[in-house]
Amino acid sequence: MDLELTGKLALVSGSTAGIGLAIATTLAREGARVIVNGRHKASVDGAVAALRSTCGGQVRGFAGDLSVAECAEQLVRDHPGVQILVNNLGIFEPKPFEDITDADWLRFFDINVLSGVRLARLLLPAMRRANWGRIIFISSESGVQIPPEMIHYGVTKTAQLAVARGLAEALAGTAITVNSILPGPTKSRGVGDFIDTMAKASGKSFQELEQEFFQKVRPTSLIKRFATTQEVASLVAYIASPLSSATTGAALRVDGGVVKSAF
Repeated sequence: MDLELTGKLALVSGSTAGIGLAIATTLAREGARVIVNGRHKASVDGAVAALRSTCGGQVRGFAGDLSVAECAEQLVRDHPGVQILVNNLGIFEPKPFEDITDADWLRFFDINVLSGVRLARLLLPAMRRANWGRIIFISSESGVQIPPEMIHYGVTKTAQLAVARGLAEALAGTAITVNSILPGPTKSRGVGDFIDTMAKASGKSFQELEQEFFQKVRPTSLIKRFATTQEVASLVAYIASPLSSATTGAALRVDGGVVKSAF
C-alpha cells in the first residue's frame, strides 16, 4: 500500500531510539523527509546515519531538548514547513506516590505534555496556511488505566489524550487531523534495558520475566507479550498519511488488548 507520504516533512520528537526511532524509520521508508530529534548530538548523528544507510531519502537531525521552549523555537526556525508532527518525546519512572515530589510532577509535565503542546502551537500556523497537517501524540494505555507504580506518568498520558481531542475539536472543518496513539507494554530500549537488568539480578531469563509481567502486572493483555516498536510505528505511519483523512480526534490503541474495553 502506498501511504502517499513521499516528500512530506515529518518531525518525530525523541526519535534516536525505541518507538520514536521505529516511527522515524518507517516514515523515511515511505518516502517522507524526516527530522530525527534527541537531546545529544552524538545520538542524533548516529540515528541519522543509520536511517540514511538503510532508508535512503532525506533524513536530517536536530539535537536539543524539545521540552525547552528555546530549543523548540530554534527547530521551527531551522526546519520550517513541518507537515507531520509526532510527539513521541517522553519519560517514565516507577516511583511510589509518596515519593513523587513537586519537582518530579513538573518535570514530567514539561517533558511529556508541554513539549507536544508547544510544538503543536508553533507548527500550526504553517499547517493552517497549507490546510493540511497531521499532529499525533504518542500517549499510552497508562493514560486510561493509571499504573499505581507511576501515577505521575499515567496522569501526563491522560493529559495528552485531552489535549489531542481538544485540539482536534478546535481544528474541525480543516484538513489537519489530531490523534493519540496508545501503545501498551512495548519492548522499547528503556523497557528492554529495565527487564534485562531485572533478569540479571534475579537469575531469570527475559522470557521468564516477560511471562511473569503479563501474569501479574498486565493480566488483561490478549497477546501476552511485549509489542514490538515496529508494531506501534506501523499504526503511526498510517495515521500520519493522507489515507487517514477521516480519522481525527481519536485515541487509537495498539496495546495488545490490555485496555479491557471494546470501545
